[in-house]
Amino acid sequence: MTHTVKRTFAMLFVAVLGSALLYNCEPEADSLGEQLFLDGAAEGNVTSYPLVAYNINNNDSIRSDAGRLFSLINSTGVSTSAGIIGAFSEPQFGMQKASFISQLRMSSDNFDFGKNPKVDSVVLVMKPQYVADSVKAPGAKDENILIGTVSTPVSTDIKTYPVDYRVKYGKTKTGGTNTLLHINVDEVTTFLDANSNDFKYSNVTVGTGTALGSAVFDGNVKAVTVTKKSDNSTLFAADAGFRIRLNNDFFQTKILDKSGKPELQDAANFIRYFKGIKLSVDETDGYLFQFSPDNMEVIMYYTNEKNDNGTITRPQSSFKLLLRGGVGNARIGKYEYSNDTSEWGKAIAGINQNVGNEKLYLQGMGGPSIAVKIPDATINELKALYKDNKAAIVSAKIRLYVDEVWKNKLRRATGNNVTILPSLETAGVFTPTAYLPDIAAGFTWLNYSADPSYYEFTVTKTVKDIVENGTGTNNPLVINMGQFVATAAGPLAGFKSTNRAFEMERAVFVGSDASKTKERIQLYITYGIKK
Repeated sequence: MTHTVKRTFAMLFVAVLGSALLYNCEPEADSLGEQLFLDGAAEGNVTSYPLVAYNINNNDSIRSDAGRLFSLINSTGVSTSAGIIGAFSEPQFGMQKASFISQLRMSSDNFDFGKNPKVDSVVLVMKPQYVADSVKAPGAKDENILIGTVSTPVSTDIKTYPVDYRVKYGKTKTGGTNTLLHINVDEVTTFLDANSNDFKYSNVTVGTGTALGSAVFDGNVKAVTVTKKSDNSTLFAADAGFRIRLNNDFFQTKILDKSGKPELQDAANFIRYFKGIKLSVDETDGYLFQFSPDNMEVIMYYTNEKNDNGTITRPQSSFKLLLRGGVGNARIGKYEYSNDTSEWGKAIAGINQNVGNEKLYLQGMGGPSIAVKIPDATINELKALYKDNKAAIVSAKIRLYVDEVWKNKLRRATGNNVTILPSLETAGVFTPTAYLPDIAAGFTWLNYSADPSYYEFTVTKTVKDIVENGTGTNNPLVINMGQFVATAAGPLAGFKSTNRAFEMERAVFVGSDASKTKERIQLYITYGIKK
């Protein structure tokens, strides 16, 4: 496809010097690039070239330890992390199931629980992102509760909030099927050695012991306030969250009965004694949802004996076990797949690096990636145009269309949630090497069109470096699901820092399909020839 364009290229990042176009490395366009095209001084030609695009099988595994679960990196404080649990099945990618494994730390080492401490209750609290302005508040309810042995009139106020749709993926329609998740909490019996590669990847094997608790998650979180009727004092207040009651006897034996013992003396002893917990779901279909481990905690309510001038009382206290990353907890996202009969499972055997694949599959959390290669013949043709006809590249873009089978399913809850990076391939393993030159220069490197549905990647400087400057290498470009992670200061954290390890999105694209002249993946080159 070739057509002639005669217009001012005010938004293109180029400059003209003599008969050659030089690339302008400032992220904002200037007027230098206009002079080649003003008053018909040159012709701008747009030509499309087919690309070789093929699927990458990541063997359903990805590094998903604490070092890969960051959603925001803070160099001067605590970084923000994310975790995923749930399960979702559909015909294109099959079943994907997520569990979360984490160590715990005591909020205070070698804590004195007092004389004859006894557990009242233990609860694990999760606080996924919710929609604050969609509250359901039926009003306070008057009731009587036991405080010690005394029946006390109280007012209980419960507010319910839906979990934000942007942190859920799958069958999430309220009132529909597969919207309830049975969440389980189990004791981990394997020491989670954060320095070992055995505990860095999503297909990790970890032993579990005592079942600590379970609850049904209906997609909502609740805030609870209990007020004493007699003096309007607050007896209990809990922020919006999802709570799972845990096994009292386990924590009595594991924690309170060890008060003052070496097992609770410090963090090093504790994480080898109480090795951690695993959160999982019963279901194999439903939905995945994201939560923050940083604000998760296990709260243990207990009483102990106190002698107040000869009167023995048992006041209630609480003690927290922390899951947050700032205290150094090892954590792993464990992901399981069943995709042999899915379309992606069938496509695995047909991966072709020479001619490409007609359909391309992209999935976060260890699912498939996409490799894109500019044929050497195309590079040679562009080099010849540049050398013989002074045809300098003004713009280069890779356009990737969403396949018809996925057109109405692309969620894009996080905006531009794909990355593209130059990579080196060794025995089927693709290792990113750097940002694209276009990303490093600060250009708008990714755009999305909803109708028709496609992603467009700007690779102008990338291609110019190969064709015109001789400084680039025509290695495969790898597209992954997920976006680059930012720092608290604003800039991106680095080309290796993405949220791919906990990105729930997936999509099917049109690949190197010669029968689809328009939708097949192509490289669009705009070049200028000075008259």
